Amino acid sequence: MAFSGKDNRKWKFQKPRKEFKEELLAIDRVTRVTSGGRQLRFRAVMVIGDGKGRVALGTWKSWEVVDAIAKAVADAKKRLTTVKIVDWTVPYNIETKYKAAKIMVHPASVGTWIIAGGAVRKVLAAAGYTDVLAKRYGSTNLINNARATIQALSSFK
Repeated sequence: MAFSGKDNRKWKFQKPRKEFKEELLAIDRVTRVTSGGRQLRFRAVMVIGDGKGRVALGTWKSWEVVDAIAKAVADAKKRLTTVKIVDWTVPYNIETKYKAAKIMVHPASVGTWIIAGGAVRKVLAAAGYTDVLAKRYGSTNLINNARATIQALSSFK
């Protein structure tokens, strides 16, 4: 019995579907100076989300970039937060302050998409929002901006 092209597809290797969408915010080289010289490590900052209202931020340092990313994802899975999504946007306007970062998040009409920058955009996309207006004030620190965004999203009643 000859196999057609369709039958061969089921035997090919398929990647398992990931539970969460992973977004890399930053990879930084971190140097610590000791008496033996400089020790170079990498810090990975990851945002994960399922696109259905769960989102988290994870950071980790390691000697290798791949290990730092894997550990940051594992760290983020421990900190998952549920956020409220109403018609693919936020329920109402909110402003939040986390340390020096101030975030303003507004609902938008259908078709607006995400109008935000940097870390805020990645957090909103990972959480599952499609129509949101956001603005950050104050800090340019990626981690603080991402945490401020998650804090704002999780404060919806």
